[in-house]
Amino acid sequence: MHRVVITGLGVVAPNGVGTSAFTNSIKNGVSGISFHEKLKELNFSCCIGGIPQISDEIQAQYLTPLQLRGFNSSGILYGCIAGMDAWKDAGFDIDANSELDVDSGAVFGTGTSGIEKFREAVYLLDDKQVRRLGSTVVVQTMASGISAYLGGILGLGNQVTTNSSACTTGAEALIMGFERIQNGKAKRMLVGSCSDDGPYIWGGFDAMRVMTYKHNDSPEQGSRPMSATASGFVPGSGAGALVLESLESARDRGASIYAEVLSGAINSGGQRNGGTMTAPNAASVQRCIVEAIEGAGMTAQDIDVINGHLTATSKDALEIENWTNALNRRGNDFPYINSLKSMVGHCLAAAGSIECVATVLQLKDQFVFPNLNCEDVHPEILTLIDENCIPKKSIKKPLKIAAKASFGFGDVNACIIFSTFSA
Repeated sequence: MHRVVITGLGVVAPNGVGTSAFTNSIKNGVSGISFHEKLKELNFSCCIGGIPQISDEIQAQYLTPLQLRGFNSSGILYGCIAGMDAWKDAGFDIDANSELDVDSGAVFGTGTSGIEKFREAVYLLDDKQVRRLGSTVVVQTMASGISAYLGGILGLGNQVTTNSSACTTGAEALIMGFERIQNGKAKRMLVGSCSDDGPYIWGGFDAMRVMTYKHNDSPEQGSRPMSATASGFVPGSGAGALVLESLESARDRGASIYAEVLSGAINSGGQRNGGTMTAPNAASVQRCIVEAIEGAGMTAQDIDVINGHLTATSKDALEIENWTNALNRRGNDFPYINSLKSMVGHCLAAAGSIECVATVLQLKDQFVFPNLNCEDVHPEILTLIDENCIPKKSIKKPLKIAAKASFGFGDVNACIIFSTFSA
């Protein structure tokens, strides 16, 4: 088994595009959530959300005029920017004339791709104008559009694929790439996920009444994970990307190393024993966490910080309970825990990858980012862990081991154990 390290990071988040801006935002508790007039016009209950700010000038730095022509998939755009940034951050050039790299591949996930392009297609087909659909409609709307774009831009010759597991997608993509390198089938894997934004993605959740409607006049206060006054999640969008590499390959290149991936576990609750399409089977969540810890060859006591899933819904207290049971740690013995969703909202299929980037940055810079809007911790949570385990402000702290978990619709789970790198 090969050791797997992280040599590149890229992120497109509502509160920062690029790792420098994103790091500054999470260290200082900067929210990327704002009010969107379009949602109000469409009679959404929740009119706030997190959308990355990408100008035409920024787009032109990454994609050619030909690639951008007729381009109408925000998720693919975010994924390309994050993926290309991660690749360059790892020390690789991006050259359309480069040789095929058979040692490098990608697992880059998404939920729904090119929903705006689908909308255009529906209208054109209804008007019997099929010939006006354009030559890019397929690559923008097929699920694997993002990995196809990145595979071509970077010249990847190993496995290039897209996964999709709801809110678990990003964490699952990382684990899939990790296992491929660990088993010697690739030297490098670009992993991550992306999500489109806007009413056609978010409308279904608004109809389910799982998004908050109470903070349209105070957007930055809307996302309240672990809070007693949490009233549903705030939708977000973007992309996160990481370059995973075998330790041997990284050493041969003299690459800088952010952190090491020790292990990952993926499972499902099968929508049994309390698990449903939208609720977790608690026993399976705990089993996923335990298996990740055991795979890392460590104990639960070694974990310094947890970046939870924690969406600001009624399931937050259950997630904390699952962590306490899986780790057998409670009260002030519990690790620090935080939720990036307090700053960026729930970025759906992109959530796991953006949050993995945030987790790695905490290890690199030795800090714990704050939980915004959690002045009133839910009383059920306070029966399980000490309030000091939920930092309200960024704190500097020696960290070695971080756990990141994602849980998704369909009762699917993923947990990753990261570590600071030591030779």
